[in-house]
Amino acid sequence: MKLKFLVIHCTATPEGREVTSGQIRHWHLDPPPAGRGWRQVGYTDLFHLNGGVERLVNNNEDGNVDTWEITNGAVGINSISRHVVYAGGLAADAKTPKDTRTEDQKKTMLRYVQDMIRMHPDILVAGHNQFAAKACPSFNVPMWLQSVGIPAKNIYKP
Repeated sequence: MKLKFLVIHCTATPEGREVTSGQIRHWHLDPPPAGRGWRQVGYTDLFHLNGGVERLVNNNEDGNVDTWEITNGAVGINSISRHVVYAGGLAADAKTPKDTRTEDQKKTMLRYVQDMIRMHPDILVAGHNQFAAKACPSFNVPMWLQSVGIPAKNIYKP
């Protein structure tokens, strides 16, 4: 299917706590009750606290979402989306949604979004909460995109 969305998520972990790809794999792939029992993780790439990006699911970077590239990020749009996640999204109490992105994560996320738009000029960028009744990614993606100069035509507004 043709790639339509880039969806931004958070790991829903407390600010300052790093997350590993192994943890995400356990959360998503292990059978319940420890995990969700999915066949594939929910995200293509993970943004670490230091701004590093780790590939979780291989991807050929073309304009289609092949079956082997599909991640389980948001029900109903996975076959037309790429999902990415940043480590964080909760305040130190581990309950309250909060934009905990580090400056490094913000810079990396912006470069990633800009690169995706260069490669896929019609892509729409959104937050997970625009497709599900969740706080994730704990910040207003359309407002952030507008504030950093992303063209309005690439900002998803349902």
